[in-house]
Amino acid sequence: MTIYEKPFDQAEYKRRVADTRRRMRDAGLDLIICQDPANMCWLTGFNGWSFYVPQCVVVHVDEDWPVWFGRAQDAKCAHVTTDLPDRQIVSFSERLVQHKTEHPYDELAELIRSRGWGKARIGVEMDAHYYTARCHAHLVMGLPEASFSNNGDLVNWARLVKSEAELALMREAGRICTSAMNRAIATMKPGVPQNQVIAEIYHAQTIGVPGIGGDYAAICPLMPVGEGTSTPHLTWSDAPLPTNALTMIEIAGSRRGYHAPLTRTVHLGKPPAGIGDVAKAVVEGVDAGLATARPGNTAEAVEAAWQAVLRRHGLKKESRVGYSIGLSYPPDWGERTVSLRPGDGTELQAGMCFHIQAGLWLQDWGVAISESFAVTPSGGERLCDVARELIVID
Repeated sequence: MTIYEKPFDQAEYKRRVADTRRRMRDAGLDLIICQDPANMCWLTGFNGWSFYVPQCVVVHVDEDWPVWFGRAQDAKCAHVTTDLPDRQIVSFSERLVQHKTEHPYDELAELIRSRGWGKARIGVEMDAHYYTARCHAHLVMGLPEASFSNNGDLVNWARLVKSEAELALMREAGRICTSAMNRAIATMKPGVPQNQVIAEIYHAQTIGVPGIGGDYAAICPLMPVGEGTSTPHLTWSDAPLPTNALTMIEIAGSRRGYHAPLTRTVHLGKPPAGIGDVAKAVVEGVDAGLATARPGNTAEAVEAAWQAVLRRHGLKKESRVGYSIGLSYPPDWGERTVSLRPGDGTELQAGMCFHIQAGLWLQDWGVAISESFAVTPSGGERLCDVARELIVID
């Protein structure tokens, strides 16, 4: 029995590393240190729930293979999930886990010096969730002859255009999300405890669809109720769903770590006319954005198309309307690169994927009917297939 089925062949990882090294040369970097677990996985295939301790993937501009550096008990995971040669899998001493004064990156600095890279121009992920101030302090202290700079999320940007193999996983994630959202909607009735709806979502996200199992999502299900829909990031309680109220659900399907998020708005009981009107405007705006999401157009053009529809309906959204998506780990399913907002002139290319989070959060209630999509020559290809309207449950 195979311990672990690798999602991509070795040639895919070699192409990714070669592209990353080219970007490093352009940026004037000799070495990058990637602690973002999505970047670690994208570069090598490494996949384990070990990002709560310091770990990283090191790429040198002149080396064909990256180096995985992490906790000793996780080294077997690196051997299982990657094709890295043994020499490129390096463990730090167990005593350094949560040590009061010493740190695993003391040994990372030793490793870098031992490879002859002690004077390198090093790019680090200053904005990565798991690259802590302490990691950086020990690294700088251990490499006094190196020069450090923010690498500008170099690998995140390298991930932006998906390969055909990645797009296949994004579409499978969309199918999982479709199933989970439809299951949630079917469960929602007045009096049903909120956590029961969430339990059904978790089950559907994990069981997947026939022949396609699901993975854990980078963000838990979000389900504000009533006035809670006026803010986007509330979760759930064990309280029963009310007999007459608005509810919002935001979830994602995840397939081998690739995410397709989706939001839908549900009204229990007969909705006021104003809510339905806003929902129709939101869907119309999303359609305009999807039609604009073609290669050669810009990220801000997609947002402008959405805003033009809102203005016709007397509505306005201040925050960005979307962001790039793909391979992700907690706490976020966004790639932290392109945003669909004014001023982002990134030119769209076929194979980029986005979540157009078409939500409007007003004073007392909100409506969100979003879509995940892939950029294609004919516009945004929707990755999920759930009713695109205010969903009413009487």
